[in-house]
Amino acid sequence: MKKIIITILLSAGLFTSCADLEVTPTSFVTEDNYFITQDNATASVAAVYASLSLDPGEQSLFGRNLYFLTDMATDYAAAGVSATNPQVRALSSLTHDATSDRVQVAWRQIYAGINRANVSIDNIPKVTGSEVVKTRLINEAKFIRGLLYFQAVRLWGGVPIVLHEPTSIQLETLKTNRATVDEVYTQIIADLTDAEALPASYTAADAGRATPGAAKAILAKVYLTRKDWPNAILKAREVINGGYGYALFENFQDIFTKTKKNGKEHIFSVQFEPNQAGNGSSGSTFQSTSFTGFTATEPADIISDVALFYDIYDAADTRRDVSYAKQLVNPTTGALYTFPKPIFKKYLDLTNLATPSNVAINFPVIRYADILLSLAEAINEQSGPTAESYELLNEVRRRAYGKAITTPDATVDLSGLTQTTFRAAIQEERKKEFVQEGQRWYDLVRWGTLVTEVKKVTAKNSVSERNNLYPIPQSERNINPDGLPQNPGY
Repeated sequence: MKKIIITILLSAGLFTSCADLEVTPTSFVTEDNYFITQDNATASVAAVYASLSLDPGEQSLFGRNLYFLTDMATDYAAAGVSATNPQVRALSSLTHDATSDRVQVAWRQIYAGINRANVSIDNIPKVTGSEVVKTRLINEAKFIRGLLYFQAVRLWGGVPIVLHEPTSIQLETLKTNRATVDEVYTQIIADLTDAEALPASYTAADAGRATPGAAKAILAKVYLTRKDWPNAILKAREVINGGYGYALFENFQDIFTKTKKNGKEHIFSVQFEPNQAGNGSSGSTFQSTSFTGFTATEPADIISDVALFYDIYDAADTRRDVSYAKQLVNPTTGALYTFPKPIFKKYLDLTNLATPSNVAINFPVIRYADILLSLAEAINEQSGPTAESYELLNEVRRRAYGKAITTPDATVDLSGLTQTTFRAAIQEERKKEFVQEGQRWYDLVRWGTLVTEVKKVTAKNSVSERNNLYPIPQSERNINPDGLPQNPGY
């Protein structure tokens, strides 16, 4: 699926402004010049998926660019000396403003993906082919659109809702004003609800496509973010009890092992392949920005404070040595090298450290452990800890300590907590579980603890309440200042 990229769709732009828009009428994808057959429709949806992992001349959305906003601008991650872009360093210190190029690129990438989804949704009904297949493809595009709007509404608050491909290149018709947060969430829920009708599984050749389990899982996170505890509980239980075959890997490392892609814990992942960046686009750059070789040179992406985020793990907690590497064996010399500071490890291909462009480890957008912890959190917020919520939390802990996942174990299981201390336990497990998985900023904002937690890192004490949202890119506001009012503090 990932190998089918439509050149004419790769250049699809942002339709909330014309800041970087250079199009002519012949560049539009129409029923006359492209959407004719079912193969065309299938390829168009492949391009929708590709918006998550490829971007010509830029780091891809889930290949690293989103990381700047969801991880580096939080407490545990920071910009190392190899991060030379001053805009990246500003995000790390939370001193960024509305001219940040990383914020602008994230906005553009999200809306480019939304536009590709819109093109497919609008045009697939016109092609010749199976109605069942066409409906499936439309719902896959809706899943991606819902996922991208879910990123956008959490990052910026109310954002423009664009649901159709443009029919004009006139500036005034391309402007779209900010919708309310509630309106955006209504659209997200509608798209993901339609995606619940997707097939539960695919052949190996189509592994990685969206499924009803993935749609329900993202919906569970949507409702959790909205503090709609009953619906969060409902959707999370549907994922767990839906017969989809999801389960925790027994070994935490397996989540990030390239030979175990799209396994039982992977509900939805962005797919990365070897040499994916070889076509002039950038796939995953996590390995090259987390590892600069067996040297004391600091990589671009580093842990912010070893005492606060590495030393907090028990030695028996396997997540520490999967998330971070304090030592690695040099495959050339066979010598054990100790890094001055632990480096990020989840996306390192230890079989191919010499060629970072070959890294092929998928990015887990949502996995089964997230659903277990989300359900435990929602139950606790609704009614305090229960036997069910303890079991959900303890299964994640048992796996972390190498224990039998479904067998009670007094050495690691938690019990006897109040609603407040159970909440703190969930927050601690998420901090340890989801390093570099694009979860931390969303979690801290959802809990209302971003400022408190980030201030614990000395180099990040510029954080303030404004950082609970990102600025609307100034380049967008220059085109539509009245329709895109700026977020507070920027």
